[in-house]
Amino acid sequence: MDGHGGMRAADADRAAVADRLRVALNEGRLDLHEYDERLQRAYAARTYAELEPLLGDLPPVTPAQRSTLSPAAPQSVGASDQAPAAAGGVTARWLAEVWFPYLKVIAIVVTIWAVTSFLSQDLLYFWPAWVAGPWGAVLVLRTVAGLTGGEPRRQAVERERRRQRRRAKRGRQRELRAGEPDERDDPRPAA
Repeated sequence: MDGHGGMRAADADRAAVADRLRVALNEGRLDLHEYDERLQRAYAARTYAELEPLLGDLPPVTPAQRSTLSPAAPQSVGASDQAPAAAGGVTARWLAEVWFPYLKVIAIVVTIWAVTSFLSQDLLYFWPAWVAGPWGAVLVLRTVAGLTGGEPRRQAVERERRRQRRRAKRGRQRELRAGEPDERDDPRPAA
């Protein structure tokens, strides 16, 4: 065992291998059974030496990324496989998920205030500030904490995992349906 292969792998290393395996599954390089088997081995791995064989027969993601990896580290796809535009898209989507409900509610309460002010023919007290102010302050704190803590990327990874599970489940259901005999193929007459 060489010096680096005997070193203990971190959770980030196992996650990077899992991401690369997911890409290989999406590309059709692995079937679902082999993907599941390698994924289990990746999360059970303790050292780099246990992770390296899982990616040994898979090509690297891109030549540019391969040059940025250390020679003994597993080839992985992580945050570095995202182009800046794609990373910006993940952040923009997360910001939209955080702020759009707020903006919709504020638009509704301001509209209610404006209509009631118009109907009373008097400029009423601007009570929507009591909705917008505290909620907005909480969202600003959440946005700052989320952006500094990498929340957009975590949500994107989790969303992709759920999408993968749904695809795998649909694939298993299709396989089960394909294996079931069709009623028209049944030689017995219907009773």
